[in-house]
Amino acid sequence: MMKKMMSLILAAAMVFALTACGGDKPASTADGTDGTKETIKIGGIGPLTGDYANYGISVKQGAEIAVKEINAAGGIAGQQIELSFQDSQGDAESAVNAYGKLLDWGMKISMGCVFSGEMATVCAAAKDDDIMLLTPSGSSDNILDSNDKAFRVCFNDGYQGVMAANYIKEKNITDKVAVLYQSDYDYSTGLYESFKKGCEENGIEIVEVQTFTESTKTDFTTQINKLLAADVKLIFIPIYAEPASTFLTQAKGKFGDDVYFFGADGLDGILEKVAQDVTIANNVLMMTPFAADNSDAKVQAFVKAYQEAYNGATPDQFAADGYDAVYILKAAMEKAGSSSGAAMAKAMLELEITGVTGTMKWTADGNTQKNAMAIIYKDGTGSLFGQ
Repeated sequence: MMKKMMSLILAAAMVFALTACGGDKPASTADGTDGTKETIKIGGIGPLTGDYANYGISVKQGAEIAVKEINAAGGIAGQQIELSFQDSQGDAESAVNAYGKLLDWGMKISMGCVFSGEMATVCAAAKDDDIMLLTPSGSSDNILDSNDKAFRVCFNDGYQGVMAANYIKEKNITDKVAVLYQSDYDYSTGLYESFKKGCEENGIEIVEVQTFTESTKTDFTTQINKLLAADVKLIFIPIYAEPASTFLTQAKGKFGDDVYFFGADGLDGILEKVAQDVTIANNVLMMTPFAADNSDAKVQAFVKAYQEAYNGATPDQFAADGYDAVYILKAAMEKAGSSSGAAMAKAMLELEITGVTGTMKWTADGNTQKNAMAIIYKDGTGSLFGQ
């Protein structure tokens, strides 16, 4: 009892100290408010520095567009939104520290994390907190299992890999494929396993499988030679843009002009990685729920707002996921009538949201399913495959 009493006294002292000093607001804050009213504080976590910063920056910027729009329209139940997006550097431990910092700041709702590994760790850490978590892009299958208040905007890998195989079959691209994946990365291995299942269901033969690891991702000579010998018209590459850019650079000119390199959402940002010669990404196909050239009015309004805000940059899927995430959290809070994580999680099961990444409903495991399309890159431009 005495120990509990001392804890309460210390907690009260900390609150007083923070009140007296004003506290420290986390860095990278974009709120769109004048600071004179109580705000709804939403936190986000992802890499803003390092090799994978493009993913975190895209999510952050997409979310900022949504926050500005919602605040300009009156906010949520008359309250303005304040967004703080913290840099995880793609590291799970840093992500947990960022989550704690956001709690200290007063975060009521969380966009979770950009990457699957950091999202899994934060989900576990936040299990007993009354905080709703909605990851824009954490796609690994089991990362939400530890927390019944956690959901995602993106496809999960088990769904995405099967969809890729279905797409190959539906478009009659080929019935024989090869695969290159990263064997020490959950995102890549999960996609490979689900793609393999999808191929079996669709009568597609995987004739060659090559792997690499984090320590061997700079030299793809052996893998390229094996893939060339397989003589296929499509190579499935469920990997991130950074190693993909190295592989594609080393493979340029060695494969026929009719060979496709087909990846999933992790390939977003590939053009930035090969900016020195965008033709390196020619014939790259990417499975995605978002295409910037989609004629849908909602998509084009988002693209225009993003380009105006960020010096003409075209939003990618991660930016679209971040944008949709904020609007989904708004809808869940309005449905629940509260920012309570438990109440919002219950409300999520009753929502149907049409965003720039498609129409979404959620199941109790936190997953959503929505339609996908494929973008093909040619000479630095991505367009819907088949158009």
